[in-house]
Amino acid sequence: MTASSFFDTNIFLYVVSAAPEDAPKRAKAIDLIGSCDFAISVQVMQEFADAALRKKRLGVTPQEVRVMLEELAQNYPVLAPTPGLVFRAFDFSEQFKIRFYDAAILAAAQELGCQTLYTEDLSHGQTYGSVRVINPFL
Repeated sequence: MTASSFFDTNIFLYVVSAAPEDAPKRAKAIDLIGSCDFAISVQVMQEFADAALRKKRLGVTPQEVRVMLEELAQNYPVLAPTPGLVFRAFDFSEQFKIRFYDAAILAAAQELGCQTLYTEDLSHGQTYGSVRVINPFL
């Protein structure tokens, strides 16, 4: 199970957002999904469900959240958590001085052999281990 890119949660939140202020990012996120070979982790699915259900400004129904989760699970590589992944995330968090959950995303991307992580949450252009971060919304 490999992919060239890994997508963080915010990519999928913009895809489903009906908020007018998110329209430019929504278009970019949809384009990115259509043009990249990507993978995700169970963490991304969980964060997506939590944020999409909690952030009412997105205008997403529980049924739409469920459909997106099913689409992701059925059509893209999804990495499940393991104890080894948790320890790698811990080490990345310490090494790079970043939040643990951001480090867990990096660890999952590396585990899947991804060279690029698309996210708004880390420093654009920086390489963490073998994974380069790109903020597609700059």
